[in-house]
Amino acid sequence: MAESLQECVAIGRQECLSSEELIDAFKRVRYTTDQLCEPLSTEDFVVQSMPDASPAKWHLAHSTWFFETFLLMEHVPGYEPFNASFSFLFNSYYNALGDRHSRSQRGMLTRPTVRETFAYRRYVNRQIIRLLEVSNVETLQIVAPLLVLGINHEQQHQELLLTDIKHLFALNPLQPVYRQSRAQISRLPQPLQWKRFSGGRCWIGHDGTEFAYDNEGPRHECFLQPFEIASRLVTNQEYLAFMQEGGYERAELWLAEGWDLLKANSTKAPAYWQCLDGQWLNMTLSGLRPVDPFEPVSHVNYFEASAFAEWSGARLPTEAEWEIVAGQQSQEGNFLETGLYQPVPSGNPLPGQPADVSRDAGGFEWGSGNNGGSVPSHNDETIKQMFGDLWEWTRSSYSAYPGYKPAAGALGEYNGKFMCNQFVLRGGSCATPRSHIRLTYRNFFPPAASWQFTGIRLARDS
Repeated sequence: MAESLQECVAIGRQECLSSEELIDAFKRVRYTTDQLCEPLSTEDFVVQSMPDASPAKWHLAHSTWFFETFLLMEHVPGYEPFNASFSFLFNSYYNALGDRHSRSQRGMLTRPTVRETFAYRRYVNRQIIRLLEVSNVETLQIVAPLLVLGINHEQQHQELLLTDIKHLFALNPLQPVYRQSRAQISRLPQPLQWKRFSGGRCWIGHDGTEFAYDNEGPRHECFLQPFEIASRLVTNQEYLAFMQEGGYERAELWLAEGWDLLKANSTKAPAYWQCLDGQWLNMTLSGLRPVDPFEPVSHVNYFEASAFAEWSGARLPTEAEWEIVAGQQSQEGNFLETGLYQPVPSGNPLPGQPADVSRDAGGFEWGSGNNGGSVPSHNDETIKQMFGDLWEWTRSSYSAYPGYKPAAGALGEYNGKFMCNQFVLRGGSCATPRSHIRLTYRNFFPPAASWQFTGIRLARDS
């Protein structure tokens, strides 16, 4: 077999997935979710920190509800649900499946208990494994794509689980630690350089031969003007320069809605930053620590990313530009599996990788308005951090590709109905499972969202 099990599950190739392999993949993703919850106390599972976030208990139950609803209820004759009321409590947004509990009230659900929620997971796990064990080839061909979708859906909630826990812990004056990460040695990032691309006719989007969400296709042709893109993500040090030069006080840098939001909330720094005794500190999943100047700046919303790009004399890339560039790079990076849960400097080796001590800082005059007359680089050094570390804002509104049609039935509500007032992000983050990401993956959030691991890569017209 050419592909590994992880690759087979990630791409959803039915011909290389036996029932044993599907069972193993299902167990692995469910085990990973349970392990992410291991550091939590019972009280941590219940609280909802804001309407856009969900309690950890809800993530556990909803991802279980997804398997129960779309696999067990549809493909197990006479299936008895664990609790019939859960279809109302843990439906997220599928209108075709009936009424549901209010999203903003999820934190009020003290019942079912955490213990009952884990019992629900075990019950559905047993039923899914039984279904896969007894399915014949024909049934397996029908069930396998739904199971792969459910696995990818749970991986999405693994990332949401971490980001929602981080938001919850950041509101706690005790500043609790979720999990101590391995020690990092701060290292100077690679110099920011400009990589030039000639543009022209190109193809983007998923070709439909492997697993992908419906919003990633159809593959289609587009035309790009010549452009340049930054060789790495923007760092905290570079963002601090924006702040020190009045970036949050200069209305001309901001989109109107972003400026109004900034003033209404008195925003003066990225989310999770706080200034104590003249020092900037950053709340992480490993607790409160000084802002590392060389880490990529994270938890910035679209308005902040756009304002920084304007201040820099640059712009954000389009998603087509991003995909063309990323298609020429390795898809390795700092993902969930590293256990860091925090972006790392571009010059900082990931665990298990050899150190590269040859890098130095510099190469760009921030806030010059014309990039200080810097000369675009023409060397062959790989562009860094296209995958992992941080989701990268693009300037592309989240909308349908030419020829897009949502799937039939309730699953058609998965992506298509959100194609309004949101922007596309690409590349995955330090909280994204490695097997979940791919070149064509289109994440999307409203422009004010900042609790996800989001960052900035600059681009400019050539």
